[in-house]
Amino acid sequence: MRKIILAALCLLTLGACDNNSVKFTVEGTVEGAKDSMLYFEHMALSGMKLLDSVKLSEDGAFCFKADTTAAPEFYRLRIDNQIINISIDSTETVTVKAHYPNMAADYEVEGSDNCEKIRQLSLLQQELLRKAIAIDENRYLAPSVAQDSLTRLINVYKQMVTEQFIYQEPNKTYSYFALFQTLGRWLIFDPQTNYDDLRTFAAVATSWDTFYPGSERAQNLHNIVVEKQTERRKAIARMMNSNNTQITELGIIDLVYDDNHGTPQQLSSLRGKVVLLDFHTFTMKESTQRILMLRDLYNKYHDRGLEIYQIALDQDEHFWRQKTQHLPWICVRDADGESAIKYNVSSLPEFFTIDRNCQLQKRSSQMKDLEEEIKAML
Repeated sequence: MRKIILAALCLLTLGACDNNSVKFTVEGTVEGAKDSMLYFEHMALSGMKLLDSVKLSEDGAFCFKADTTAAPEFYRLRIDNQIINISIDSTETVTVKAHYPNMAADYEVEGSDNCEKIRQLSLLQQELLRKAIAIDENRYLAPSVAQDSLTRLINVYKQMVTEQFIYQEPNKTYSYFALFQTLGRWLIFDPQTNYDDLRTFAAVATSWDTFYPGSERAQNLHNIVVEKQTERRKAIARMMNSNNTQITELGIIDLVYDDNHGTPQQLSSLRGKVVLLDFHTFTMKESTQRILMLRDLYNKYHDRGLEIYQIALDQDEHFWRQKTQHLPWICVRDADGESAIKYNVSSLPEFFTIDRNCQLQKRSSQMKDLEEEIKAML
């Protein structure tokens, strides 16, 4: 009799009772959703796949089981357009307690730190969307002001997410999830158009290659990064070819950008000085330490003829101006990253030395000691 009861219980689980399969469980309650259909879906790379569904009763209880996979995967609970995202990276049991009709924002999750971080990211994304809509609907803002406000809003969000989530544990599913968040139809992190975003994708891709080698999602991330890096190298090659004459005549690729006071600053106008050409972004973790290092060099050698021409690739102009208002050297901003393409900059920070005759000397990888290189040219 005991064997019959166990067999019957086995049939109540998702699919057939297979002693060879290892399953995970997503269970919990959705209050206020009596008679609603709750769907359990697999968010596969190939598309959404329905795994199971249940018509909720008065207590809103549900329990779904599915086979675990070799590498972490993503799933979701859905009632109409209300979605709760779930990640599974083991045989864990994830418990969700939600409240309908706003269950996408009003829920708790237990049993998975990844799922809790995904919940936090989802709430932050929803708040970002609300603020973006408010900017778009504010008829008192000029279009240029609205666009600047929206850009600043997104950049602040990205900086917070990269520092507090992605770079903390790039091998986690919540970091992968963060990469593909959207604002409307657009990716918040866009490796196609934004170099910093490509670096963020690369960090997660490298980590997933290490922790989940050969997995479908690791390979997908790897392919995205390689494709975008290849496109970038081709763009660099085209740009370099188009600037060959200019390099020959000047010894450098000349640049002109407005500084943080609105004054055009031409790189070639610094002939007669030793120049440290620095590519930087003030959103990176190492920014403060790097600025302190540059300030030390500037204070020591500026009176002897050293000048720093610093190009910030930051998207947020307001943030950049705040960070550079007290810096004594030349600070310009290139939001499109054209200067980085011209100088074949593939990672940040990066710097080059230029001698008094306006001849490009070395890039960072060719120098053992930057200070010694500067002293030798002075």
